[in-house]
Amino acid sequence: MQILGPYIPKEYLALRINYCKQQLRELPEVNLSQRIIRGEKKDVYLSGTHYHLLNSRSGKELQVILQQREVLICELSKLEGLWNSSFRGIPPEDIKPRKIIRKFLNNDGESIILDGKFFDSLKPDSNPYFPEHKTCFYNGTYYRSAAEADIARFYTEQGIPFKYEPEILLSGLKFPIYTDFVIYIRELDLCKFHEHFGLKNSADYNRKTATTYNNYSGAGLLPELDVFYTYDVDSVPFDIRSLQTKLNSVVYDSLFCLDIPE
Repeated sequence: MQILGPYIPKEYLALRINYCKQQLRELPEVNLSQRIIRGEKKDVYLSGTHYHLLNSRSGKELQVILQQREVLICELSKLEGLWNSSFRGIPPEDIKPRKIIRKFLNNDGESIILDGKFFDSLKPDSNPYFPEHKTCFYNGTYYRSAAEADIARFYTEQGIPFKYEPEILLSGLKFPIYTDFVIYIRELDLCKFHEHFGLKNSADYNRKTATTYNNYSGAGLLPELDVFYTYDVDSVPFDIRSLQTKLNSVVYDSLFCLDIPE
């Protein structure tokens, strides 16, 4: 199946463009130049009015910054090309990247912030149950269905970090759950839980849906904001394009969250 093409939903695309611009504004300008030092021509990094030798401590720090800028410039050029091919005018500046704090309670009653630190703490592919059901291979990982493999491909092609079936400890539960996907939205420093329901039996589907909703809600997570759902059941066959809409919605709705202290 051809999953994506170049399309990214409008609001999320604007957020990603504005994020790249913000990061470039915050990073110092760095250029590779040459200077005559003690009669010898040497390559140096120029930042502001100061130059730094490449192998000096400050030079190595500027090299990292220069690489970061090059990656951001390349990404911005690609995203702006997508914008210009699909939309008119400039991306709305009110869709601003910022740190959004959302929390949940773990099984010890601790309040956990859904940010990059939490994302980095998660170990992917941790679900020990029914490993023989993982039959669809993509990019080094076995998934439980072709739909889940397509979802993994979607996130990979969109450049969205994700972890598959990490262990999550929720308030009110004695045992961990294994969320299908936890994704990280770097523009908001925010994680989202994505559950994909692929049950074909309607009775099992209804039971699992109700249980999953209750588990997440009991820990303080809001459906269709902190946790979103896709489906592959007899009456609702899965189409990867629906994930684009879901993703755009949960990211855009997050921008309306009020700032709360960490």
